[in-house]
Amino acid sequence: MHATPSLVIQTSFLGDVVLTTPLLRRLAPRGPVTVVTTPAAAGLLEGHPDVARLVVYDKRGADAGIGGFVRLAQALATDAPDAVAYLAQGSHRTGALARAAGYHHRVGLATSSGRIWYTTAVDTPTGMHHAERLWRLAGDRDAPADVLRPHLAPGAEHVDAAMALLRAHGAQDEPLVALAPGSVWGTKRWPHYAQLAHALRELRPVVIGSRDDAGIAAEVLAAAPRAIDATGRLPLLGAAALIGRCRAVVTNDSLPLHLASAMDTPTVAIFGPTSPTFGFGPLASRRVLVEHPGLDCRPCHRHGPPHCPLGHFRCMTDVLVPQVMDALRQVTA
Repeated sequence: MHATPSLVIQTSFLGDVVLTTPLLRRLAPRGPVTVVTTPAAAGLLEGHPDVARLVVYDKRGADAGIGGFVRLAQALATDAPDAVAYLAQGSHRTGALARAAGYHHRVGLATSSGRIWYTTAVDTPTGMHHAERLWRLAGDRDAPADVLRPHLAPGAEHVDAAMALLRAHGAQDEPLVALAPGSVWGTKRWPHYAQLAHALRELRPVVIGSRDDAGIAAEVLAAAPRAIDATGRLPLLGAAALIGRCRAVVTNDSLPLHLASAMDTPTVAIFGPTSPTFGFGPLASRRVLVEHPGLDCRPCHRHGPPHCPLGHFRCMTDVLVPQVMDALRQVTA
């Protein structure tokens, strides 16, 4: 069978990179897949079985400007007439990059700002999960749930790092629940994680997130001294391995939600200013969404505004610990 080379450009947020992995799995049997992503996201795809070549595009650093663009286009250059570029991040820059690299076939979403660069623009229905939007770039439709669930490949070193952290706290054999209280967008942060950690009895909490979440982790640790602080202590795939070790995850609409989907860890996902209808809900086989049931003002933003536009933040403050505890019981039953 003739091998068709594929180029996938995904330089968006970390969660988007995770949600691109079903597309990678679909393309890999067709031929070698080259993926272009950011320095921050490259660790997510380390050792991934569906990635033949991983190229880092530091568009705000070493590869900034026209010089970096030209160097990358040259590095990606192809003379294969049937090679296909899939623009999972749909900016003008990524579309132009694929064209400059010699890809005659360029596929992206019809809603993308860079669609003028595409030879094929794919329409997707409103409300479709983003993993399926990206998967449909490969030309398929009606994907079953197990196909759309993302996939990551933590190596032995990532598993060892996660287990070393647990052993340091004497927790290697304990039932655990990962708590992910952080988010780049402040209004996505459910404010009651400390109370939730204090209320937990059968599951020992592990607080996950980046170094920027250390302050939030300190609040949880103060409320629940047995909680384990894993914020900023593991690489991305190490965090995925740790999530895979947990009985469940409680998370905001942020990266840990997608890591949990990739590890198929039961997930309680709390949505406030955003909504799963935007296409970024959990895909773990056991999942419960927690949302305020009666606010006409939500959703109010695609990502989460810096502050509540109405000043009350009820979409998060009114979601109380008993509601989340009930969801947690449902996914761990």
